[in-house]
Amino acid sequence: MTTANHPYLSGPHPRAYAHRGWHLDDLAGMENSLAAFRRAAAEGYRYLETDVHATSDGVVVVHHDDVLDRTTDGTGPVAAQPWSAVRAAKVGGREPVARLEDLLEELPDALLNVDVKSDAAVGPVVALLRRTGAVDRVCLASFSDARLARLRRLLGPGLMTSVGPRSAAALWAAGRVPALRAPVAGRIAQVPVTRGRLTVVDGRFVRAAHRRGMEVHVWTVDAAREMGRLLDLGVDGLVTDRPDVLRDVLAARGVWAGG
Repeated sequence: MTTANHPYLSGPHPRAYAHRGWHLDDLAGMENSLAAFRRAAAEGYRYLETDVHATSDGVVVVHHDDVLDRTTDGTGPVAAQPWSAVRAAKVGGREPVARLEDLLEELPDALLNVDVKSDAAVGPVVALLRRTGAVDRVCLASFSDARLARLRRLLGPGLMTSVGPRSAAALWAAGRVPALRAPVAGRIAQVPVTRGRLTVVDGRFVRAAHRRGMEVHVWTVDAAREMGRLLDLGVDGLVTDRPDVLRDVLAARGVWAGG
């Protein structure tokens, strides 16, 4: 299956991602909560970005940090606690931590970008996606090339994944020297605009990805002017903590496909 006809890319283009859901306004402090994802979907977002860890008994939970302390009223590492303890922690003190399975069930039309945050989560994520038949609805991401390689190996060629750091670097180099043919693993280049002093996303990077039939999605972009500049470069998707702003930018361009 090629990237172009993968079911994950059946949603609107440019891809508009609500980063950890809609955690604005009355939902401030509610990132990665079911309420935040419900609101994003209600506001017209088909693509949602999230993160997952696994509990000590192998339950895949929607949570960014490896500890509960920052965003919930719980404490301690997610991976060191069973689901019975993690589920008692409330995001923003208001809503229990959700399982990935809950999110898949709650929003059956959503397409999810899932950052697998730990090696311990790989097996549980694979088992969950197989059991729920949700492989076509997700793009799996990670900052570990080895973790991504394991996910691809376990879930097979139908899995959509982003590139890892090594593949992103190879793609960047190919933009500077088009004759380079370094291998790039992954179907979507999901990258930041810059890394330190290095500009990652420019016209050359976008063209190098497009020559390989890959889309370019950029994170995390919150300013309207920068969103416009990147769209003008030809990027295919934007990940944002300001989904209200991104919606307005796309609507002004006549390409907002949400409700």
